[in-house]
Amino acid sequence: MVNTISHIGIGLLLAHVLGLKGKKKLGLVLLSVIPDLDYFSYSLFALISGSVSHEVRNQLFYLLGHREFTHSIFFAFLVALLIWLRTKDRAFAFGGFQALFLHILLDYTTIAKMRPFYPFSTNESALRALYPFDPVINIIPLLPVFIVAAEYLKNRGKWSLETGDKWNLKSKGWPFEGRDSWSFKSGNSLKNRDVLNRKLSGLKKLNGLKGFHGFVNRHEGKFYASFIIVLLAWTTIFPVAKILLIDSISREEGTEISYKDTYPISIGKFLAAYSYDDTLYKLLEVRYWSGVEKNFYVKKVTVTGDIPDASAYAERAGKLYSNSVPQAIDYPVYSVSEKDGEVTVILSDARNPYVKNWPYFDTVYRFVFDRESGEYEVYESHYGRAEKKLDKNYFE
Repeated sequence: MVNTISHIGIGLLLAHVLGLKGKKKLGLVLLSVIPDLDYFSYSLFALISGSVSHEVRNQLFYLLGHREFTHSIFFAFLVALLIWLRTKDRAFAFGGFQALFLHILLDYTTIAKMRPFYPFSTNESALRALYPFDPVINIIPLLPVFIVAAEYLKNRGKWSLETGDKWNLKSKGWPFEGRDSWSFKSGNSLKNRDVLNRKLSGLKKLNGLKGFHGFVNRHEGKFYASFIIVLLAWTTIFPVAKILLIDSISREEGTEISYKDTYPISIGKFLAAYSYDDTLYKLLEVRYWSGVEKNFYVKKVTVTGDIPDASAYAERAGKLYSNSVPQAIDYPVYSVSEKDGEVTVILSDARNPYVKNWPYFDTVYRFVFDRESGEYEVYESHYGRAEKKLDKNYFE
């Protein structure tokens, strides 16, 4: 998950590389954030999802859910095709596709689980190779935003500095002239001199910005293209390194560890997990440059009290959950308890307690089964928010 301003920066980068100006440049910037408009479509989905069947609800989620259809490659192709049909501008259509594709790619390489090949496949996946607060993918796209802001200030006349040996500055009525040294006309107080010195220092900084802006203008194509190359290289190196590292760890552990179920927990560090046996998961903290640093085990089922059929209730909760979308939980753990004829099963992800900073599997489900009638209710808490009751069509 990359911040929205950085996505805007990607649009500006592409617009400069492709030489787009005016409305087309602005259009590419808007296209770079269009996938995240699914925040609004998801709000619509939340309003109507409780009044439709289970099957319809799932299909609506694929279309309207956050990081679903608008984060698919098909959506990028569709938008690019519409641009081409309307404008017949190859550069603009190609840029539109690239703006959408790079948005999807950056989200895909961080932590967001998506369906990149929907509607041809509803399988979820994510590379999860880069920490969401990685400085490269968040800061580099901000540079063109900074440059555009500097250009805006320049065009509005926020800075102006005469070049040459002689500077002229008037502040509060005090004329100031300088060549190699400073000379003050009139008996300025020390305070006035300090004010003028600060203003002169500010003008020198603005002159530096002006020089940087001129350098960018002179090497515009190469300058912005290099940013794109760095981003593409960065989003390639880490996934490839992660695949090779996981393959090596899998051989050492004697099992197959799925790359898509690993999760970045800091810069250069990720959490891997696999089913160790019928009762335990094994979790491993891994650094790209030093391998496995720590490992620990998590119970799959924890039972409080004497509940002889606890495993049956855990299995039932698991089957109900498997029918729902989104499938945020990859390594389900169950906590089973009973009180007053009701069996409560709390379902969460084994990795949840070990990851901070916005994990995408921190949803907790609480299934409450009536032992006598067999009826059930389900409650969900997400991102630490208060529980909410879920409709039955969520599961069946």
